[in-house]
Amino acid sequence: MSDQDDHRARRMWRALEPVHAVTYFAPESKAACDELGTKGYWMSYCALRGAPLGEAPPEVVTALFYNFAPGLIARALPAAWQVASAERFRALRLETVDAALHRLLAPDFLASPEVAEAAELAREAALAAPTAGRALAAANAALDWPEAPHLVLWHAQTILREHRGDGHVAALLTAGLDPVETLVVFAAGTGLDAQWLRERRGWSEQEWVDAAARLVERGLLDPAGSLTPAGEDLRREVEAHTDVLADAPWTVLGEARAERLTELAAPVVSAILAGDGLLLTNPMDLRPLVARPSG
Repeated sequence: MSDQDDHRARRMWRALEPVHAVTYFAPESKAACDELGTKGYWMSYCALRGAPLGEAPPEVVTALFYNFAPGLIARALPAAWQVASAERFRALRLETVDAALHRLLAPDFLASPEVAEAAELAREAALAAPTAGRALAAANAALDWPEAPHLVLWHAQTILREHRGDGHVAALLTAGLDPVETLVVFAAGTGLDAQWLRERRGWSEQEWVDAAARLVERGLLDPAGSLTPAGEDLRREVEAHTDVLADAPWTVLGEARAERLTELAAPVVSAILAGDGLLLTNPMDLRPLVARPSG
């Protein structure tokens, strides 16, 4: 564990992100999108994540998702908007998350005071997240809040994670890392398989090689593909900047209530992990605070 893992904003992301990630990984989501008529995982992902923006063109979604290859997004959009409207995909998100959480957790638990308390704490944090310059966070914050507490918790974390992601893009831009360079540095820094990550984000081998060459020229990567000391420093700076930019909601909530939210959300996250609602090896290198149950 690095010192950065102890930053409050990073800890809260690790504690809560699986509540949002179930949107894309739960089987209910894939089944509903398939029934609707989407083709392949990425069409459904782009539609579900991009739907708060309205029926945005691929250029806008590519800009905001940042590290996805333009061609991957262009194959998904606007084709998804021909399958169904953005409004329908926004409704589908709630429907499938609701179905997934009802499969994973008992109805009496979802209706418990603990889930209601977690929802209110997360909502307060989300309402405190500044959205100036953060288009994905703002688009989600503009949506109506659901009524059921477990869906309030999901919606709050959706705003919070897009708030963090928008800030991460700002940190990457400040560092002078373009979308594919970002992934080359990320793979080298985390140990994620570079080919797997490249394919997951839609970049060609040549685009990856060219990005690595630019990083070598800048002294951030060595010819063998490892980060240089300067590259390690830059990556730490990006992550530290990301955490600082993501911390405003937790400053408002305060340490004690943030920790209480972590405790209250743990059973929900544990159930998501046990029910394969999150890829444990994922392109975010997310390592949830709650360990996956054994057995």
